Amino acid sequence: MVLEYIIIIVYTICLLLIFMYALAQLNLLFNYLRFRNKEDHSLKFDFNNPDEIPFVTIQLPVYNELYVMKRLLKNIAKLEYPLNKLEIQVLDDSTDESVAITAKHIKKIQEKGIDIQHIRRTNRKGFKAGALKEGLKMAKGEFIAIFDADFLPKKDWLHQTIPYFKEDNIGVVQTRWSHINRNYSTLTRIQAFMLDAHFTLEQVGRNSKGHFINFNGTAGVWRKKCIYDAGNWQGDTLTEDIDLSYRAQLKNWKFKYLEHVETPAELPVIISAARSQQFRWNKGGAENFQKMVRKIITSKTVSFKTKIHCLLHLLNSSMFTCIFLVAVLSIPMLYIKNEYAHLKNYFYVMSFFVLSSIIFFVCYWHMYKNIYGGGFVKFFKYIGAFFTFFSVAMGFSLHNTIAVLEGHFGKKSEFVRTPKFNIKTIKDGWKNNKYIKKKPSVHVILEGLLAGYFVFGMYSASIVGNQGGDYGLFPFHLMLFIGFSYVFFKSIFSKA
Repeated sequence: MVLEYIIIIVYTICLLLIFMYALAQLNLLFNYLRFRNKEDHSLKFDFNNPDEIPFVTIQLPVYNELYVMKRLLKNIAKLEYPLNKLEIQVLDDSTDESVAITAKHIKKIQEKGIDIQHIRRTNRKGFKAGALKEGLKMAKGEFIAIFDADFLPKKDWLHQTIPYFKEDNIGVVQTRWSHINRNYSTLTRIQAFMLDAHFTLEQVGRNSKGHFINFNGTAGVWRKKCIYDAGNWQGDTLTEDIDLSYRAQLKNWKFKYLEHVETPAELPVIISAARSQQFRWNKGGAENFQKMVRKIITSKTVSFKTKIHCLLHLLNSSMFTCIFLVAVLSIPMLYIKNEYAHLKNYFYVMSFFVLSSIIFFVCYWHMYKNIYGGGFVKFFKYIGAFFTFFSVAMGFSLHNTIAVLEGHFGKKSEFVRTPKFNIKTIKDGWKNNKYIKKKPSVHVILEGLLAGYFVFGMYSASIVGNQGGDYGLFPFHLMLFIGFSYVFFKSIFSKA
């Protein structure tokens, strides 16, 4: 009976944490709906006055980006901004043949009178954070725009972002990511769904109430003074963007999020690339929680409500651990429920937590409607998209739980960049990509076993109880089976 109570306690704690996170998402939804159409009265630079146009440095941190360098440089060279107030730094840590290709294209751009420099380091100390820090030493700009290799800002991007720095306390202007290959495959649609929720509901919901948000590593602009004041880039976590963002906001710098400014980018098209990206983001989130939690709690300038949102934000990735534990323990709980009649009232109370799923469903519908439009047909398409996303997200829960635990317990690992493909429609165009990880992780075998485990869960529904089974958890176990099967088979066969 002791084991049963341990299972019940852990299961209950996880459900409570998930419910708290769902309530925080609901609060962000209310903020989003209340403020997203509110007229913006921010002070802005007058770009009709040449004296108000500041000097900008664009940083392009790259590492072995053979397939996208030409596209990146060609696009950046088209940005509209006075050439006498613009410089471009290609922070190139590459170790392959892309170095020569990059140098060739940079020379062509220089011939057009554009100030673009090819900056190389002798080592990758600090990875991306180290490259940005090194470039900052030479940067002439008062403002630093940053783009990863797979981003394609529109020509007027600087004109849409830089003016918001008119107010001296604005440290960062962040734009919304859009996706050039959103409909390439089920995998890209799932990733787009997840990112769209972050870039609508979460960023607007937090920013509108003055809660901390994060620079997203790319498609944004920093005030150079803010970077230095916050302690500069540091490479001790895998998400250097969240780290510097929180340090800056703890120093009372304000961030401006522009939902209406889209910056197109490419989503990973194969699951190994998505896995490495997810692992880095989730581990980095846990690392930053450990790094920032004491500073946030003890801060005398941050409000109590903002502190709560900060902690839940940094614990975003840790929710995967709760989801994973709830999933694994749900089958023993099915047997406990039908074996111990005196716990019946407890299970009635626990059924209340299905409300968490309903809250997520409602919140994400508003995000989906914002992008695709509303209506009866779109709503039915959304139902399919939501349950596909939810199933696959749960299928990633083991992988992401391992990342989170490594982050919380301080296990250090190398910054593994996400391979880029430069693919929009060709379904097998990824096959010859030299950066693809060839060997699947050992975790994949466990994911396959978990798929089988949840088949057992569905079978258990038919044999427990005395009245023809207990099918309350059957839909949950079906989604888990679909999610883990999808992740397992995609990882084994590496098909987009």
